[in-house]
Amino acid sequence: MMKTAFKATLTAFALAATALAAATGSAVAEYPEKPVTMVIPLGAGGSHDLNARVITSILPTYLNQPVIVQLTPGAGGQKGTQEVARAKADGYKLLFTHNYIDMLQQYVENLPYDPMADFVPIARVNFAPTSVIVRADSPYETFEDLVADAKAHPGDVQMAHSGNWGAFFVPAAQMMQKLNISLNLVPYQGGGPALQALLSGDADVTMAFPSALGEMLRAGEIRVLATAGEERIYDDVPTFSEVGVDGDIGFMHRFVLAPAGTPQEAIDTLSEAFSKMFEDPTFAKLMARLGESVDPMSGPDYQALREGQATAYQELVSDLTASQ
Repeated sequence: MMKTAFKATLTAFALAATALAAATGSAVAEYPEKPVTMVIPLGAGGSHDLNARVITSILPTYLNQPVIVQLTPGAGGQKGTQEVARAKADGYKLLFTHNYIDMLQQYVENLPYDPMADFVPIARVNFAPTSVIVRADSPYETFEDLVADAKAHPGDVQMAHSGNWGAFFVPAAQMMQKLNISLNLVPYQGGGPALQALLSGDADVTMAFPSALGEMLRAGEIRVLATAGEERIYDDVPTFSEVGVDGDIGFMHRFVLAPAGTPQEAIDTLSEAFSKMFEDPTFAKLMARLGESVDPMSGPDYQALREGQATAYQELVSDLTASQ
């Protein structure tokens, strides 16, 4: 009888311990327990896709889980952004995006999400200047040739870009405004498809970032006519400032966001993993091979910059729409 009672007590204790473990398991489990998905709201072959492949080859070392790239283009970046905004805020679905999708689109579209309220920055990876490019067999030998033709034939020059109010559309619109020219801006689902439109002959000109240009330059497929910024990237290619397109035009910030409400433990773990990745010499080497810089910024620091971008883009959209 005593043995039976003792066994019953042990059984009850075991059941209680199991129930307690089940009830508290999620609280004591360490993040991350499974692979993390990084959503890119753009198409394949663009600079974000290429940068993400480097990130996801190094970041798992410090996160102790695989990081999976998910390309979700559509609606100028809104499709993938909305997916992450509505995702469970548990740190397992992140957004790898850029400043134009993130902070500018809210002033030109009725978005199904609130970019400031629905996301929290994890880290900025870098920022990069864009380039105006044509095919190697293009009649445009220089940026001045392009401008002259656009002035002589307003609206005839076809310019492929990565989506309305995106990373190429905005600097193109600013360029047209400053130079008093008209280009036919044709949207594609990301920088990769825009590049393919150029190479296939469907477009006369497009823009691209350094990471997307290396192989094509080495293969002699394209010609760079001008690059953003005041300092030359290529010795024989003028900057925007040199060709009369001055100001803060043509720069893309690449950064990672998590859904708002993501547990601080997950945010801290992700932030630490990114910080370690930024110090990894292999990461720097791979980014340099892409032609990209490493310009890290913490989530809180980028949030401050992000808020400033919101104000600047509101003014920019007002100026561009008023001039149309």
